Amino acid sequence: MITLTTLVTGMRANAREAAIAAAIDPGARLSTALILEGLPDGTDTLTCLAHHGHIHIARIAPGCLCCTGNLTMRVTLHRMLRHRPARLYISLATSTHLARIQEFLSQAPYDVLLSLTAVLSSGNDANDAETAKQKRLDLTVTF
Repeated sequence: MITLTTLVTGMRANAREAAIAAAIDPGARLSTALILEGLPDGTDTLTCLAHHGHIHIARIAPGCLCCTGNLTMRVTLHRMLRHRPARLYISLATSTHLARIQEFLSQAPYDVLLSLTAVLSSGNDANDAETAKQKRLDLTVTF
């Protein structure tokens, strides 16, 4: 089973999480995994979804997921993929290394497990221009 994977960018955690919450239909009972970069800021929009047995949430420390946080990202991703989710959302605090993260997710062993969708921007990313350019280049990436 291929997991549809969406990268969500934006500087503010609550805006990224609100964008993810808006994209999830809890009534659909679709197995969904969320990997969220950073700590909740007190307005945790996803708390109401956590009680659904088909939604798994993991938080990882803030930091570049393709550089300093790569090992943490790999371990968390492997743990989430054990549940074989139909959907995966990965929340990123910045789109600075978005292309490197997409490349990482398109290499083995992830190339046969994940299908990347369009990048979802929460609209407050310092690199919005770069994100918009990337979205035009990678509207739908299927591996």
